[in-house]
Amino acid sequence: MRPGLTESPLNPLPPVIWLLALPVIASEAVFALGSAGLVGGAEGVGLRLSAIRMAAFPPELAQRMWSIGALDLGQLYRFLSFSFVHLSLTHALFVVVFTLALGNMVAQNFRPAAVLALFLGSAIGGALIYAAVLPLTGTRPAPLIGGYPAVYGLVGAFTFLLWTRLAAANANRMRAFVLIGMLLAFQLAFGLLFGGAGTGWIADIASFACGFAFSFLLVDGGLSRALGQIRQR
Repeated sequence: MRPGLTESPLNPLPPVIWLLALPVIASEAVFALGSAGLVGGAEGVGLRLSAIRMAAFPPELAQRMWSIGALDLGQLYRFLSFSFVHLSLTHALFVVVFTLALGNMVAQNFRPAAVLALFLGSAIGGALIYAAVLPLTGTRPAPLIGGYPAVYGLVGAFTFLLWTRLAAANANRMRAFVLIGMLLAFQLAFGLLFGGAGTGWIADIASFACGFAFSFLLVDGGLSRALGQIRQR
């Protein structure tokens, strides 16, 4: 038998990426079973709505903590929980696909703990910036729900990797930002066609910026490696 014939044609994903995707997959499985009446009894059909109410991040939460200067320990989980519950199966599928694809590419250059910190840190950072910026827009406060902000953190890390490689090759670094532009355009078009554009894009862009910035510290080799790649000619 020739070498390589027994190898899997699929590139196995790092365990940390499955760790980030499995909560979404598991929650959607529970929601599907609830809709079919197999779990939750008479309340099964409302499991998704109940989960959204429990997991969503309301910007007023952060604003209230800032105003009183104290943490609401019983509600801090919302800074992360909103990333793992979604409005619909389609919403969840997009997040899972992006998490697996982008996470796999990012994990090739980041240690597992760094990938986890990047994903969760971008979600928290995006939520905080969203809560701070939203009052300036004059729009009605809307809670955050879904994993797009965390995914945009991975986009930020992937953009960082492209940015450093283009810099090392003395190429146009702005080409690294094509992906974020395409994703935002797609999200805007999807929102206009199917509704629900809302103000979540603020958190998405904020999380992208957080993911890009965190990468300087979290990339394997740290800031010195990143600066070395940028300076290399």
